[in-house]
Amino acid sequence: MAATESSLRQWHALPPAAAAAIRPELPDLAREIIAALRIEVPAYARPLSGPFGRGLVVGVEEALRQFVDGIEAGGKMPRSRVYVDLGRGEVRAGRTLEALLSAYRVGARVAWRRFAASGAAAGLDPDTLYGLADSIFAYIDELSAKSAEGYALEQSAAAGEERARRQRLVRLLVRDPPADPLDVEEVAHAARWRLPAAVAALAIPPEAVDRVVPRLPADAIVETIGELTCALVPGPEGSARRAALERAVGPRHRAALGPTVGWTDAALSFARASAVLDLAAEGAAPAQGLLDAGEHVAALLLRSDRRLAAELVRVALAPLAELPAGSRARLTATLAAWLAEQGRLQAVAERLHVHPQTVRYRLGRLRELLGDALEDPQRRFELELALRIEGTL
Repeated sequence: MAATESSLRQWHALPPAAAAAIRPELPDLAREIIAALRIEVPAYARPLSGPFGRGLVVGVEEALRQFVDGIEAGGKMPRSRVYVDLGRGEVRAGRTLEALLSAYRVGARVAWRRFAASGAAAGLDPDTLYGLADSIFAYIDELSAKSAEGYALEQSAAAGEERARRQRLVRLLVRDPPADPLDVEEVAHAARWRLPAAVAALAIPPEAVDRVVPRLPADAIVETIGELTCALVPGPEGSARRAALERAVGPRHRAALGPTVGWTDAALSFARASAVLDLAAEGAAPAQGLLDAGEHVAALLLRSDRRLAAELVRVALAPLAELPAGSRARLTATLAAWLAEQGRLQAVAERLHVHPQTVRYRLGRLRELLGDALEDPQRRFELELALRIEGTL
């Protein structure tokens, strides 16, 4: 930094004679620099036609003119957006910033060679020539910095546009009713996201977004849908994807993974994942970690029609409804244990931590209330469903 500041001070001190000596060289010098760039910088070895050619010629001529004008003004070079725009143009053209910076270095070398000869012929003293050399390379540093700024700005803008397109794509894919597949394909192409043969939706609650989203696979696309964040993760089911998502979620946060489906059914995957988060909120699924919808199919089925499920609970457990709360809780727990242990008395007693005789008494009471329901396979199935809906079993 100190060297650059010193060069700038020396540059400002260059006498007007330096500008007078080199200005006549500018037209020929511009052509010489352009020819050198087309030879020495591979990215610029192309015909000077269209926007590329115009931009290159304007950039070189403007750089030379501003440099000489700055010497004559005896102060800091006037700022120009040309070189910021050149940096932006490199991103749009798909070239690296290094190509443009190489062009600046080549231009500085060619300019110094011609300026040194012109200055010597005009009788400029050695100190002025040394100052001219320092000024040229300080100026190139300034142009490089401006172009790097433009390059970064354009990259950021491009990334923002692509992110917005991908967010729109997520909304289209999980929309209900489904979007027109042709619309989805068009947006996917614009977002530069290849529609996968298989995709799964990850539903992420607000409190886990900052933890999970930055750790998702690079090809996941993400958008906020209602109160949840939806991440669509491409690729077939497998241990590698499962492990990557488990690492992203971690053991202290929660997110739910829907089934793997074709991209046209992404809405179904997200709906299932969202429903599993509801199960977790109700205590019917684990509170932390990666929750897989495939491991909670029965619970999801029982809650798919909540009004019908509530009716099943009401009808199946109606004989217990009028009992005092304590009695109802004890008998319900006994019924759940009896169904889970398939009627094995000792196992039921151990599960409930009570004496087998207590279990016999409670089962007798249940038979009084439920009649032959404990012996009828269909009624037993309905009782089990009712208890599962309630979360007792």
